[in-house]
Amino acid sequence: MNPILFTSTDESTGKTAIALAVARTADERGVNTGYMKPKGTRLQSNVGKTLDEDPLLARELLDLDAEVHELEPVVYSQTLIESALRGQADSEELRERVTTSYHGLADDRDLIVVEGGNRLSTGGIIDLTDRAVADLLDARVVLIAHYDEPGDVDDLLAAIQQLGEVDGVLFNGVSDDDYEDVTTDVIPFLEDRGIPILGVVPHQRELAGITVADLADELGARVLTDETSLDGLIERVTVGAMGPEAALGQFRRTRSAAMITGGDRPEIQTAALQASGVACLLLTGGHSPPQAVLGRAEKASVPVLLVPSDTITAVDRAEDAIDSGPARSADTVERMRSLLTDHLDVDMLLNLN
Repeated sequence: MNPILFTSTDESTGKTAIALAVARTADERGVNTGYMKPKGTRLQSNVGKTLDEDPLLARELLDLDAEVHELEPVVYSQTLIESALRGQADSEELRERVTTSYHGLADDRDLIVVEGGNRLSTGGIIDLTDRAVADLLDARVVLIAHYDEPGDVDDLLAAIQQLGEVDGVLFNGVSDDDYEDVTTDVIPFLEDRGIPILGVVPHQRELAGITVADLADELGARVLTDETSLDGLIERVTVGAMGPEAALGQFRRTRSAAMITGGDRPEIQTAALQASGVACLLLTGGHSPPQAVLGRAEKASVPVLLVPSDTITAVDRAEDAIDSGPARSADTVERMRSLLTDHLDVDMLLNLN
């Protein structure tokens, strides 16, 4: 058996599309391939009803006959977390559930693709972080990383330290502007430290995030600016919850982001409009911003959306909308497969030592 766990430095790195694309590629090469996602985190409610479409998509693409509860044995709900805090969740039983499902799925399989959680820390309260899952299943670990600026290497090294070790790093969604820096500077730096690199996948607009228009539709947001500028791409959210100076530093470190803050925070809104990585402002509480902010936004071609909900609710809904974007479709997995053929050492991946 050859289990490979795919984890990532952060959310929205394309982990699902890559994991399923690798599984499809292996399957077509005659490798009898299975799939599991030990922890389900994309949930509809805090009582554990899962909305996680990843196991369903995997079952379709790989023609699996396993049930969803076998592919995703632990539903990592708010209820489970609260139970663990009260000492009412049995970590050993949950770990046993994972191993039992794994051995059932692995029967007669040559390879099991294991998809990690939404964050490296997810599952820590029940001793089921991605590192713990890899140890439990004796799985190799592939770390998927993004790169927007040199400081992202710090995050990558911190992730590797948290994981203990990795069997390969794959950079995904690297822009044309950053591609040369990654290949000529970052990769040699990492390889000098014994970190194996599997490849660098360039950024593809159609594989990442959702448009501002789609986000507005999903949230039922009112568009306060020119609606002709709604085709910008949203890949992540950033929250303006501090002073404007600190916020500006945060905003400048992000890319293709929806900045979410209260409609009554014009100083934060103004700071966000100075950052090139902010693709739209999503204002909460139903408070329209001052006309001066709207004027600056129009001039910068940054759409401004308004929702009546509070900021926490807006963040949750926006993240769900982004997570449910094009990365979770059969068509996108096929697009990713084509990219991986050109930019990933598939043979090295499937035969990691």
